[in-house]
Amino acid sequence: MTGTTDAPQRSLPWWEAPLATQPVDAVLSVPGSKSLTNRYLVLGALAGGGSRLRAPLHSRDAHLMLAAVRALGARVEEVPGDGAFGPDWRFTAAIPAGSASTPGPGSDSALTSGSDSDARSVDCGLAGTVMRFVPPLAALTDGPVRFDGDEGARRRPMGAVLDGLRGLGVTVEDEGRGTLPFTVHGTGTVTGGRVVIDASASSQFVSALLLAAPRFASGLRLEHAGPPIPSLPHVEMTVQVLREVGVVVDDGTPDVWTVEPGDVRPFDVAIEPDLSNAGPFLAAALVTGGRVTVTGWPEHTTQGGDHWRHILPAFGATVTRGPELVTVTGPTRLRPVDLDLSAAGELAPTVAALAAVAPGRSRLHGIAHLRGHETDRLAALREELTRAGAPTTETDDGLVIDGGDLHAADLHTYADHRMATFGAVLGLVTPGVRVEDIATTAKTMPEFADLWARMLAGTA
Repeated sequence: MTGTTDAPQRSLPWWEAPLATQPVDAVLSVPGSKSLTNRYLVLGALAGGGSRLRAPLHSRDAHLMLAAVRALGARVEEVPGDGAFGPDWRFTAAIPAGSASTPGPGSDSALTSGSDSDARSVDCGLAGTVMRFVPPLAALTDGPVRFDGDEGARRRPMGAVLDGLRGLGVTVEDEGRGTLPFTVHGTGTVTGGRVVIDASASSQFVSALLLAAPRFASGLRLEHAGPPIPSLPHVEMTVQVLREVGVVVDDGTPDVWTVEPGDVRPFDVAIEPDLSNAGPFLAAALVTGGRVTVTGWPEHTTQGGDHWRHILPAFGATVTRGPELVTVTGPTRLRPVDLDLSAAGELAPTVAALAAVAPGRSRLHGIAHLRGHETDRLAALREELTRAGAPTTETDDGLVIDGGDLHAADLHTYADHRMATFGAVLGLVTPGVRVEDIATTAKTMPEFADLWARMLAGTA
């Protein structure tokens, strides 16, 4: 099966991907988890005063979520913290219940005037969590809220969330697109009850409705009907954070979640490092035959990035755990793999880069849903891997990659942060690789290029 990608934007700047001249040997920390940061921002908007996020991620996606909850009326302030990557966030007020909201301070980037002077507008950028998690919050406010985002965001599927809201009695106008832009008409309350959706395109559809459900008058019984839900660890993460703030959730029946109505308890949490974003740095150990240690690795986590501990040995790496750290040591030669990535599809671009370096044929499957990510990632990976000398074929649910013979190439990123870090991994062992618009990594890690250089210099 062959998809299509956006035409590369050749006017964007090119980044000369650093070539490793020796095995990498580095110890580093990475910024906070985007998935956890944005979930806690939603819960903070419901819990209100006293909630604090310590060491949150400071990136485009996180700042768009922060601006969105402020636009709906939550009050959030920056306070000094101990994190190395930016200040903490403290909530002083929740989204007002049952009345029109006044945007909190700092919300200008998310709140704009639409053609209707009474409508508010939320800028989703290219953030799936914003475009999916915030509409149920908007339904709890009073009045219309218009959602839009980057051009690429208008192609990301939204239908299941919008259908779910309609099934709960919320009016949503999208002109039948099932994508951005759309308008949610909040009435100050959502009755709740039973709703059935097809969440086979994204686990975020489930998380979006679960996160707002404690504020629904009757709670929520959410049922999934359709092919298997991808990236289920992200749903498990949502259930866990809800329980941590006092929400009663029953997930004992497969594909059914019941959330009881009630208060969201104020919280004080430290955000875990983003284990998905740790992946390119761990991959550097594999492709260079070196060693990389990531500090702050949680002992127990629902992050999909924890799958690195099980994925990387398939390529021949040695993975060891220590107190709050993981060390990966690369082999002298990578092995081709046959991997089911359905539980952690966001790791696929870095896994594909490793497969391109490994001599032989690798197969990645369980990732058909990547066609609906920031770009059609399967098509983008096929194009760029083939461009770099690793002939790649799309299947119905993945990729077949013939690796081991890479050459210089200009690699396009399609405004996708994981395509940028994918190119950086290839560039470590391939002279002459340039990556288009490395700044697109600001979506989840603005520090990427600097941290990459420091890793290679041994100063991370």
